[in-house]
Amino acid sequence: METEGVQVIMVTLALQGHMNPMLKLAKVLVSKGVDVTLATNDVARKHMLDSKISTKFTSNSPGRLNLEFFPDGLSHDFDRDKDTGTFIASLKANGPRNLSNIIADLKAKGIEFSCLITSPFIPWVPGVAAEHGIPCCVLWIQSSTVFSIYYHFIKRPGLFSNLENPNGNVELPGIPMIKVEDLPTFMLPFSPAHFRLWVAEFVSVLDKIQWVLGNSVHELEEEIVNSLASVKPIYPIGPLVSPFLLGKEETVEGSVDMWSAADSCIEWLNKQPTSSVIYISFGSIIVTSEQQIQSIATALKNINRPFLWVVKASEARKDEFPDGFFEETKEKGLVVSWCPQEKVLMNQAVACFVTHCGWNSALETVVAGVPVVAYPEWTDQPTNAKLLVDVFKIGVRMRNCEDETLSVEEVERCIMEVIDGPRAEEMKKRALELKEAAKKALEDAGSSNQNIDKFISEIAGKPVGNNV
Repeated sequence: METEGVQVIMVTLALQGHMNPMLKLAKVLVSKGVDVTLATNDVARKHMLDSKISTKFTSNSPGRLNLEFFPDGLSHDFDRDKDTGTFIASLKANGPRNLSNIIADLKAKGIEFSCLITSPFIPWVPGVAAEHGIPCCVLWIQSSTVFSIYYHFIKRPGLFSNLENPNGNVELPGIPMIKVEDLPTFMLPFSPAHFRLWVAEFVSVLDKIQWVLGNSVHELEEEIVNSLASVKPIYPIGPLVSPFLLGKEETVEGSVDMWSAADSCIEWLNKQPTSSVIYISFGSIIVTSEQQIQSIATALKNINRPFLWVVKASEARKDEFPDGFFEETKEKGLVVSWCPQEKVLMNQAVACFVTHCGWNSALETVVAGVPVVAYPEWTDQPTNAKLLVDVFKIGVRMRNCEDETLSVEEVERCIMEVIDGPRAEEMKKRALELKEAAKKALEDAGSSNQNIDKFISEIAGKPVGNNV
């Protein structure tokens, strides 16, 4: 495949769940000889430069990676996770001009981009691409199922007649019957208006998008991908995970942790028996409530099995745990504020993953072949939980009580069902089958690798073959 002179600019937000899929795609592109410029809001500047990510990417690759940073109008100390509305408004006001200036400066240096690849939910980026005459692509960082739901929600609102009833059924093309409670929260009546606006704006700019690349695997979501072919084709090119998870190498280059990852937990895992450890993590944004901490901690103490539990700012929150918890479990468990999740999931000591069901985590657990306890909270997580439990069939759903609290009994029931229940072996077998399917997709003849090659050929002006 001829890639000489192919230049791509990628635009993403400096948020963990957005940044890492983009970095993984950038790594794939540079490995195939494409030169990539990655542009993000400048709150990430110091962290990314300190990590020497550009050097890591290009040490053994024919392509190059260049980093660019643009101001989003807020100070580096501003909490973008906590006040999303202010962040998005400031980014919308300042981002277009600042990104346009970067592209103009690079063009003055002789760099002509064949394509601009943007993260979703930055709806002003395609307009900047059009202003500079650059064909535009979106890397959809959630499941193809969620893409389809959002697309039909805006284009065919009649299919969503009653979103007030969480137990109401919704019937959509290519998707098994799902309930309202399984839909992404951004589209539900109780969601803040700026989230619904995100969805509407994203779908509205799809007419300016020439390609949609999906961080998924065709074989995992085949009916959905096929159903989208006639409305807005999506090229699944995933799973975008670190190559070592696929058995290709042992390094973790290509990821950026926005928090310090505690490698000490890997040393601890290496000392645990095979398939013994309960791994619990709810991602980079969700903050576990004191009530949830109390119930999970009590359940872990009762189950009396090894556990690795990620609790953000855990040192500062020790008084929220049950009295005596750390003393009573010090021989069995480890509580950390962050950990290198892909390394954890591939460790043979891990028996199951109690997860919030972010799509990156969902893909990582599929590729690692680890069964799940699904405990979603917001955005696309309820839909991903539905996929993991009822479609992929590799886990169980953990639910709150009617008063929205999490009971100790529910935590115990779900963990034991996945580890030692009557369906535990079946779930583990299914998880290993999906692991192999995901790995095959990225091999030379695999569906995802073919889609990546087709995309590169098209942006290079040499269309070949068909997307899978």
